[in-house]
Amino acid sequence: MTAKEKAKELIDRFRIGDRNMKSKAKQCALICVDEILDLQLELAHDDNVVNIEEFYIEVKQEIIKL
Repeated sequence: MTAKEKAKELIDRFRIGDRNMKSKAKQCALICVDEILDLQLELAHDDNVVNIEEFYIEVKQEIIKL
């Protein structure tokens, strides 16, 4: 998958219902990518080893609870 294909996939996943919601969907997708990049930077400077998959599974569970 190319970066362009992934970007389109993320935007499409956030676009719910109205096709005119592309702007909001792009904002959500950008927030997700920024969060992933920020986490990678944090992990690069942290001595604690964190399993990213386990971390995001836990984050997903917490989002569902909200």
